[in-house]
Amino acid sequence: MADTVEQAKQGKQPKSVRVVLLALMIAMMLAMLDNMIVGTAMPTIVGELGGLEHLSWVVTGYTLATAASTPVWGKLGDMFGRKGAFLSSIVIFLIGSALSGMAQDMGQLIGFRAVQGLGAGGLMVGVMAIIGDLIPPRERGKYQGLMAGVMALAMIGGPLVGGTITDNWGWRWSFYINLPLGAVALALVTAVLHLPKKRSKAGIDYLGVVLLTVGITSIVLVTTWGGTEYAWTSARIMELIGIGVAALIGFVYWQTRAAEPVVPLHIFKSRNFTLMSVIGFITGFVMFGATLFLPLYQQAVQGASATNSGLLLLPMLGAMLVTSMVAGRVTTSSGRYKLFPVVGGALMIVGLYLLSLMDTETTRLTSGVYMAVVGAGMGCLMQITMLVAQNSVQMKDMGVASSSTTLFRTLGSSFGVAIMGALFNHRVQDVMAERAGALGKNVTQQSAQLDAASLAKLPAAAREAYQHAVSAGTHSAFLLGACIAVVVLIAALFVKEVPLKGGPQKPAADGSDVTPPVVVEAV
Repeated sequence: MADTVEQAKQGKQPKSVRVVLLALMIAMMLAMLDNMIVGTAMPTIVGELGGLEHLSWVVTGYTLATAASTPVWGKLGDMFGRKGAFLSSIVIFLIGSALSGMAQDMGQLIGFRAVQGLGAGGLMVGVMAIIGDLIPPRERGKYQGLMAGVMALAMIGGPLVGGTITDNWGWRWSFYINLPLGAVALALVTAVLHLPKKRSKAGIDYLGVVLLTVGITSIVLVTTWGGTEYAWTSARIMELIGIGVAALIGFVYWQTRAAEPVVPLHIFKSRNFTLMSVIGFITGFVMFGATLFLPLYQQAVQGASATNSGLLLLPMLGAMLVTSMVAGRVTTSSGRYKLFPVVGGALMIVGLYLLSLMDTETTRLTSGVYMAVVGAGMGCLMQITMLVAQNSVQMKDMGVASSSTTLFRTLGSSFGVAIMGALFNHRVQDVMAERAGALGKNVTQQSAQLDAASLAKLPAAAREAYQHAVSAGTHSAFLLGACIAVVVLIAALFVKEVPLKGGPQKPAADGSDVTPPVVVEAV
């Protein structure tokens, strides 16, 4: 134990901690890779199981379960111990994966995907919270590049791996592939990670869990169904909005009275934590909107192959990886971090504005440069957001801080995809109607996002009109993203640079806990 603490003080991590970090990165990859692999296999799954009308629920069920369970996993880790909660989430994820691979109809697949999502909600939270326990914030920046690398690998490799597995082994292996990876992570964490055991005398806040689950579920359903399954002004969407708002108001009220609240509201008294929650929400909004529309633009307008869609994002993800590594190293060596959210916000605004300038004549080189600017901005924000949020709370709230930050980013992605998607679809349909008349309107009546096969079947005039329409749609979506990203820059300017724990300490003016954390033994 003494050696472990001494090594941590010197900025070195013992071999056992590095083994744990390997297991955590595998678990993180499981959570991020799954949806991208499964998305590639969906056409084959529908061809075998049928149930095309329920296709969206395969993704929605997983997303809902993940979002709703995220804050609960964080609180369970704080109350009963990080290791037990994390191992439980891995086991549930693997059970859901195995059952999904054995599904015999679409209904079973949707249900089993929800089980998988329940486990996935604890994977990312567990990774971030355990890293928060093991490594002081001052040293944590060095590992940002590793986490950003896992994220980039998942985004680039997901569609390629999914296509290869589906073509050669069958779609069921898109789920079974999780089992050996999860087993390795499970074995390593069980054998090597030893965290202090906790046992809270307070009971679980069941009412808080129910209210939060209802609120999050309603929000995700509104953003998923709005403008697609139902009109934004339809009675169903209005009902969901009303239920969601009422549940969240009730949740906030109840958290002030619960003995052991799911999300202790006192963590939001820290200005930095609140600002990081806002920045995380907007980053999720922009990032997932960008990853949705950039491949679509490059396929429809620039004629790129859909098979290599993950590689199309390489300029953005590569810049994000490099910038994240640089930010982490600088933060570790200097202990200063406010510069990065400020620069990141500015780069995101500029990059998104540049992406909004793309048209039918934009070359792949030019669009790649624009993507790199956005990626550099995200690299300054992605891990710094979690680092500052964790540094702003006491160790006993590490789990809820990690889960709340993750939840805000998840909700931001839901809103980003929904709002930017609605704007994109509306603009595409308008331009198609202007340029191709009734034919154009009919082409995009069912969906404004045509696949390569549908696009190839269009007459030359309609295909040209669609290319202009997609350019106009991406212009509107990215211009909106640039405007929204201004909030990140404004929030970053108000961040107070509290010394990172694990380095030379100064009293914090905002009352944040700045006592050095206990470095736990990982052997």
